[in-house]
Parts: sequence; structure tokens; C-alpha cells
Amino acid sequence: NNNKRTNIPFLQNVFSNHQFLYSTVDTQFIDENPDLFNLKPTQNRAQKLLHYLGHVMVNGPTTPIPVKAKPSSIDPVIPPVTMGDPPVGFRDVLLRDGPEGFAKAVRNHQGLLLMDTTFRDAHQSLLATRVRTHDLKKISPFVSHNFSNLYSLENWGGATFDVAMRFLSECPWKRLQELRALIPNVPFQMLLRGANAVGYTNYPDNAVFKFCEVAKENGMDIFRVFDSLNYVPNMLLGMEAAGSAGGVVEAAISYTGDVSDPMRQKYSLDYYLQLADELVKAGTHILCIKDMAGLLKPEASKLLVGALRDRFPDVPIHVHTHDTAGAGVAAMLACAEAGADVVDVAVDSMAGMTSQPSMGAIVACAKGTKLDTGIALEKVFDYSEYWEVARGLYAPFDCTATMKSGNADVYENEIPGGQYTNLHFQAHSMGLGNKFKEVKKAYAEANKLLGDLIKVTPSSKIVGDLAQFMVQNDLSRAEVEERADELSFPLSVVEFLQGYIGIPHGGFPEPLRSKVLKSLPRIEGRPGASLPPMDFKALEDGLRATHGDEITPEDVMSAAMYPKVFQEFKEFTANFGPVDCLSTRLFLDGPKIAEEFEVELERGKILHIKALALGDLNKAGQREVFFELNGQLRSVLVKDTVAMKEMKFHPKAQKSIKGQVGAPMPGKVLEVKVEVGSKVEKGQPLCVLSAMKMETVVNSPMAGTVKAVYVTADASLEGDDLILEIEE
Repeated sequence: NNNKRTNIPFLQNVFSNHQFLYSTVDTQFIDENPDLFNLKPTQNRAQKLLHYLGHVMVNGPTTPIPVKAKPSSIDPVIPPVTMGDPPVGFRDVLLRDGPEGFAKAVRNHQGLLLMDTTFRDAHQSLLATRVRTHDLKKISPFVSHNFSNLYSLENWGGATFDVAMRFLSECPWKRLQELRALIPNVPFQMLLRGANAVGYTNYPDNAVFKFCEVAKENGMDIFRVFDSLNYVPNMLLGMEAAGSAGGVVEAAISYTGDVSDPMRQKYSLDYYLQLADELVKAGTHILCIKDMAGLLKPEASKLLVGALRDRFPDVPIHVHTHDTAGAGVAAMLACAEAGADVVDVAVDSMAGMTSQPSMGAIVACAKGTKLDTGIALEKVFDYSEYWEVARGLYAPFDCTATMKSGNADVYENEIPGGQYTNLHFQAHSMGLGNKFKEVKKAYAEANKLLGDLIKVTPSSKIVGDLAQFMVQNDLSRAEVEERADELSFPLSVVEFLQGYIGIPHGGFPEPLRSKVLKSLPRIEGRPGASLPPMDFKALEDGLRATHGDEITPEDVMSAAMYPKVFQEFKEFTANFGPVDCLSTRLFLDGPKIAEEFEVELERGKILHIKALALGDLNKAGQREVFFELNGQLRSVLVKDTVAMKEMKFHPKAQKSIKGQVGAPMPGKVLEVKVEVGSKVEKGQPLCVLSAMKMETVVNSPMAGTVKAVYVTADASLEGDDLILEIEE
């Protein structure tokens, strides 16, 4: 095997040597060309993928599975696509006339334009952001040929960046590059969280600028920039970053409340018009209304869009919503009637509930009117059928496992679409399914406690964390206000009150803020302004030292946004190879015994694999898994983690034993706040867990002394796993 390891790379060098190929060589050839021995280690991708498949066959999926369901066994059929180049689209206008010319063309366009969210927000809302590049690529040529008159395709940003690396073990930049090659004619759009870029914290200014630059170079066109508090200094930074990268700037006003309700005037029509004034003055190319919770009713839509259209006759208006209450189509048609140029939709089989309103419904309703979208309904049906079947592959993540419908109570609790699904899910996994109503009520109360906020990532997480905290500790709003100086609030709430994400409209809630913070430091003004610039040179050098010289500018950017996630992604790929080449069923579930399949590593490099057998458990707790790879027998040794766990399994908390504290839900331990011998009060925080983007504090059920601690930071727990024991 050792010879093979050196001979093949050596011969590859010989065959790519110019002299060897194009002139005469003699016996001196090797001596004269010492660089033939610069052997690039073979990537060994095939063996690594077998290792991955074996691992999944023995231990199940490597990504956490929220729903006990298997990917469906049916593969989506790709509708036929005509040969030749796709028709000219709005991206051709953008490339020819630049962002200003593009905006003009959008404003002058007759009929209603659509942005398709199927590639991002639809699956972020319904399938926990889990859709893989593999399934997006398959349908891309069809989209390019049949939906050339879309305003844009939203396919990047938001949570996709983090989830691609963390849960799908694929590179988000590669997704962008591959989709761009397949869809040259439709503009791509991303969601940029202002100064938070694609993360949850504030980054130094130069990191946000560089991020936009690299995104633009990789094919991003339109940057929808928002801030989770509508905090203008944060928005201006994101707008400037997107603009100086050469992107189309689409500044988004996050919408909350109800402008048509005279009783709700914290976020009045005037408030939105003033905000729009500042964004238009700052030079936004497109003005967006981001209704992240789906609160826009038709009447409010008419008022808001009508007023914006009057004040800014030349600025294109783009409206985003979620269909949580079920009135999304009606609201978007009202926006269009009132003068909006573009609305967001998702293909029918990925629409509705906490996703966007249905593309087919809006295309059909607008057909033959002055709003006609020019999109062929039968093409929408084909597109929808692909996604209906593809969605079955993601059954383990589908929110419809627990959530059967939308709900108009969103007008009361104002929970954003993406978070609504998460909270619902969490309530179920914590066995609080029946308490979901309580969680929603607590969310509305938590929002009032914090002074009635704009709620969207990351501010929505803060309200959600506070709501969970209230439900778990059985606290009313009045009790929280009264006991604010003694309660131990979730970290996200404390940091918000310190000013970590910006200043909310109308200021911070008092006396709550002073009571919680006491002498903790406060940030004045824009949080990123006080951060020193990121040293990209040092970051890159560090990455090269760790991962070798194949590090790209995109890798450096991934590490800047998510250092730990990127590190784990690189380690995963070093072990398991390019899992993004596997079909989704293989990725999640592995092959069945005797199944034959093909894996395309790159164009023209295809592996033929057959899964043959699973061996018995050996003394070291491993199993041998046998494959046929391109006709040759191969095997891999896989640690059986279930068997290993049984050898040293994690004990469960016994409900009957007083003082045993178990994990309320599956999650990762963020920190343990006590140690053996600590005296604890009833209700005192013992440990912090993280699951589904939310932090959960586990509190002591009784007063006493900590007798034993069974977990450490970073440990992954199942529900009811024993955390610690307390004795009276």
C-alpha cells in the first residue's frame, strides 16, 4: 500500500510534466526534474466517504435529528429542461447597467415581480434550514430556463451559512459558486444581518466589509440588509459594506405592530416613514419591508405601502412576509395594488404556514390583471412537484411532524416565522407540547417586559430566551419586574440590556435595565464601533498552519464568522471526505445492505459503490463494514458508539428520586454553574443548555448541597440524562 501511496502521485506528476509530454526525455529526466518528487498526497476521498457511510450504517446520522422519521424512499424527478442558453433575465440588466440601472428597470417594469425564497427562507422556516446543495443544484437549470423573469432568487445568508457547515458538513461558499454556474441569468439575493453579517454577534467593521466583498466576488448580487432593532447605525454599516462591494443594496425595515391600529402607536406609520427617509437618504437602491412575523394585514399593507409609494415615487419597494396566520396572499396582493414592485413567495409545496405565501396562488391571482407576473403556471406546478418529493427526503426535519397548521394568534404574540417553528418544536421536545400556548403567551409578556421590541434574529432569540425562562420558573411579568435584581436572567437578556446588539427604538426598559445590570458595564452607541479591526493576515496564517496551504479567501471568511464551527467542519471533512457529493438519503441514512449506487466526486470522476455487509462487534467496540468500490473489495472499521455508550452509558435521572436533576431536553452543555459541595437555593441556576438556537437554564428543584455532577461543558445530552444530584 505504501508503494501505491507514492507511485500514483509520482506518475501523475510525470504525466503532467511539460517536457515529458511535449519533447524528448532520456534517463536523465528524473534527475533533472526533482520536483517530480513533490508528491501531493492523494486526497483519498473514496476511502473517506466509505468511512462516512460505514459510520452512518453503524451509528445513524451524524447530524442531530429532531423528528423520528426516515427520509422518504422516493427520489424527486427533475422536470425536463430545453438545451441551449437560458433566456435573458434581470441579472443581465444588472451586469449591463449596474445597481442604479437595475433599480430603474425594476421600478419601470409592468406587472408584479417575485422573489423566490424556496432556496433559503422557505426551508429555513419549514425544514430547519437543512436543505443541501445537492438538491438545490438538481433543480437549478430548470429555474434558470423557466423563471428568467424573477426579480431574484434568495439562496444564501440568514441561517444557511452556519447550518451548511455545522449540520450539513458542506461549504456555504461552494453552494454559492455552484448555483451561480447553473443560474447565470437570475439575480441572487442574500439576507445580511447588518453589523451581525451572517452571525449572531457584532463583528468588527472590516469583517463585515470583507464579507460582502467576498460574497460579491462569488456571485452574490442583492444584499437585503436589516438590523434586529431597526438600529440605523448598524444598518448604515451593512449598507455601506454591501454598496462598496458593488452589490445592490436593499435596506429592509423590520415591521412590527399594526399601523392600521390607532391603539398601537409605538411603531406608527410616521415611525416607518421616518426610518425609510433615513435609508433612502443613505442611498439604498431598493427599499424593503421585512414583515418577519407575517403581521401585515391588507389594510395596514395599503396604508404603509401607499404612504411609501407617495413619498418615494422612484424607489422600488420590495415586501417580505411569512404566512403564519394564513393571510399572506391577501396581504401581498394588497401591497402590490398599493404600488409595491416585488413580493416574496415560495413554491407551493414549500409555502404557507411559517414559510412565504404560495407562488402558484399569487401567479394565478395576478394572471390577466395589471399585476400579471408573466410566469407560466404550469412551470410552477412542475417546480412544486420536484420540491414536494424532495421535501420527503427531509422528513427528519419537517416542522409538520408536530405543527399541523398556521395560527392567527401570531397577530398577538408577533413571533417571527423562523422562530415560531423552533419554539413549537422545542416545546414538543421538552414535553411541553401542551404548554406551547403558555410559551406563546410568555413570549408576548417577555416582549412587553423588554419594552416592546422589533423581534427578528438576534433580538427574537432574546425575547424567546426570556419567555422560556419565565415558563420554566413559573414567573409572571409582574414577578419578573419585582424580582429583577435577584433573578439570574439568561445571558442573552443581560447582554441585550448592556447594549451588545444596539439601542432599541424608544430606549431600554427602566427600571428593569438598572435592576438587572447593577454595576455591569454598558455599551454606548454602535457596538461594532468600539471593536478593534480583525487581523485577517494573522487569521489566515493560523489557518494555514492548522489545515495546510489549501486555505482559500472564502475559508478565511468562514473562520472569521464562525471560528469553532469552521474548525469542526474542516476536521469532519478531513475524516469523512466530501459528503456533499452524496445524495441526501445516503447522507442522512446511509445505504441498505446490497444497495448499489454512484457518487460523483467531480465532473467525470464517478465512484461505483455497493454496500455488502456489516460485521460483528469486536472487543474494541468496533464493527467492520464491507463495501465494493469500483469492483474491488474494501472495508472500514467503525467504532460502534451505541455499544460504547452501553459499556459506559450515561445514567438517566430517576423521577422518583428527589434531588436528581435531568436534562429537560436534548442539547449541548454550555456551562455548569455549580460544583460538588456547592450550597444551592431552590430555583438557582445549575447549568445552561443550548438547543435549537435557544439557551435553556436548568434550575435547582430544591435547596440543598450538590452531591455529584455528571456532566462537563460541551457534553451532548439526551432528554432526561442525569446532570447532577442534590441532597437536602
